[in-house]
Amino acid sequence: MKLFIKILLFLFLPFSAITQDTTVIISPGMSGLDYILLGNTNGWIFRQGNDIIWANKNIDVRDWKKLKPSELSEKFADKEGRVEGWFRIKIKLDTAFRDTALGLYMYSWAALEVYVDGNLLNTFGNTGTNGKPFKEFSPIYQFPVPFNIERNNEHIIAVHFVDFLSPLPPYHLKSKERLRNFLSITSPEFITKNFGYYMQERFYRSMLLSVNIVLCLLFWLLAFQNPAEKNLFLIGTTTTLLALLLYCETYSSPGVSFFVLRFFSLAASILRAMVMILIIVLMLRIFKRKITTLFKTAVSIILIGTIIQLYSEKYIILILQASLILFLYAYYIITSWKTLKGAQWAVLTGVLVCLFFGLLLASSSLENPELNYSLAFLYYSGLFLSIPLSLLVYVALRFREILKEVQQNAKQVVMLSEEKKEQALNQQKILQEEVNRQTAELRNTLNNLRSTQSQLIQSEKMASLGELTAGIAHEIQNPLNFVNNFSEVNDELLKELNSEADKGNLSEVKAIANDIAFNSAKINHHGKRADAIVKGMLHHSRTSSGQKESTDINALADEYLRLAYHGLRAKDKSFNVTMKTDFDEGIGKINIIPQDIGRVVLNLINNAFYAVDAKSKHNQNGYEPTVSVSTKKNNGKIEISVKDNGNGISQKVVDKIFQPFFTTKPTGQGTGLGLSLSYDIIKAHNGEIKVNTIEGEGSEFVISLPVK
Repeated sequence: MKLFIKILLFLFLPFSAITQDTTVIISPGMSGLDYILLGNTNGWIFRQGNDIIWANKNIDVRDWKKLKPSELSEKFADKEGRVEGWFRIKIKLDTAFRDTALGLYMYSWAALEVYVDGNLLNTFGNTGTNGKPFKEFSPIYQFPVPFNIERNNEHIIAVHFVDFLSPLPPYHLKSKERLRNFLSITSPEFITKNFGYYMQERFYRSMLLSVNIVLCLLFWLLAFQNPAEKNLFLIGTTTTLLALLLYCETYSSPGVSFFVLRFFSLAASILRAMVMILIIVLMLRIFKRKITTLFKTAVSIILIGTIIQLYSEKYIILILQASLILFLYAYYIITSWKTLKGAQWAVLTGVLVCLFFGLLLASSSLENPELNYSLAFLYYSGLFLSIPLSLLVYVALRFREILKEVQQNAKQVVMLSEEKKEQALNQQKILQEEVNRQTAELRNTLNNLRSTQSQLIQSEKMASLGELTAGIAHEIQNPLNFVNNFSEVNDELLKELNSEADKGNLSEVKAIANDIAFNSAKINHHGKRADAIVKGMLHHSRTSSGQKESTDINALADEYLRLAYHGLRAKDKSFNVTMKTDFDEGIGKINIIPQDIGRVVLNLINNAFYAVDAKSKHNQNGYEPTVSVSTKKNNGKIEISVKDNGNGISQKVVDKIFQPFFTTKPTGQGTGLGLSLSYDIIKAHNGEIKVNTIEGEGSEFVISLPVK
């Protein structure tokens, strides 16, 4: 008997495991709605992998395990992040559905192939079978497919399921949040209500977004028109981010991909935190509160929590963030309450209304997940419009306050202006008297300055004349020495002549007479030379007539070079310099005022001698002080160049050297008028004077005079 029972069990058990023996009765009362969710229903079995045979009604399911679609997770994914398997469930429709046209609704990002009793009912997306590429199903704004099966009979629903892990944080299964709505059996009312919800949603979204964008643009326009009001820029930034948040939260369109929708969801999470923080910052600015360490710490925690939430999706973090934000709002509202006035109340009202609608929407959703759509959109509208509208009221009130302040200030200005008017008249009389007095003083000062300037210019001329006289005296001394020496020799020769004549030595008398004649010629020559020097001295020392004369510029330059050298040698016997000349013999004579041009050339040569002498006193090895004077004809102009190898002129002062009273010489060694007078003289001749200098290597002054 026992053997017989064992044989029966051996034969019966395999066949009993071939088919599912748990039947789920589907009845309208399962959810009380217009659709019945199958994703969280008991009775599902699952097997990982893929085999088209698993779609058949009668197969061996002993290797399958009980698993609801809502329990599917990342642990079923392969190395490529792909989750593939088959779900099966045996259902039986209640007779209450006998007159109802049912539909099958899919609300998941996965790709599905749905079989009923082994026959393909519908494909959602593409699972990648038969060599076709995988394509996810987009559930946004999709409608159910017909689900015509016999009532009061058992049916096997087999679903080929393929999904991938999300490429964006937190890298869960793309359908993880929607597996509860994996498949739903719907009634005709479901479509009607869904369509109504869709129309309401589009209306509210468009309305909210349009209002926020218009207000945002208005705030930016006001901000650019009134840059002094710094709060307007912060208001514009806040409303801009609020409009972006609304767009990201409400973005959806038929056929949108999971990646795009998830990207907007992540952006909304970041924008939500930024908007809440900016609203608090705006409150602080408008309430004239300082940003404290408490606020900075709280903001840091909120931002860090936002980043963690993107990767973990822990509801506890959301709760902590919300609690911290509510604490900040409550703290700043309570501590600012007594000091608020005027337009500040508008902002406070907007914040309170926003918090009210936010809490109302959150509490209503928790108490009733299937909240009436119209009421939900009403709460949502209040949440997103309270802040922009309150800011609009604040701006309007603030501008009214500013206008009132301006009017009050204008009245005060008018009153003050009347008071000041009489004071101004009295002060005007006093100022006029003071101006007359100072004008008289300025005229006296100007006359004194002109007199002083004339004296300084005369001093410069006398200093130049003194140097010239010293050189001329040295030049006269040479021919006078010759005259004296030859005169003494002639006296001795005359004595010898008389002695030889007494002796009757005629040949010796003739020889001595010839020597006397030769010496007399030398005396005459050097006497004429001294006469020429004296005449030149008188010519150059007399006051300039202002009349231009035909002058040999080469002779003028050479003469003043020698006079300047001898003048310095007369003052300093240790002074020594190598003088080089390079005169263009083809220049000829030009019409100039010789006394004036001579004074300019003398001044430039004296400056060059001073520069090389100053450098030579530093005892530089191998340094040979050299001054070069040259002339040449160039493009219809005569150029006179005075060049030295001294220390040069610093670039910091090179632009100032022609200014009156500016000098680089030590105090007491120069009046600062030499180059200034030279500049004026050259300009009066329609010429120009310029300087080329390299600091540490020397300078070159170039005078350009027109030929005609």
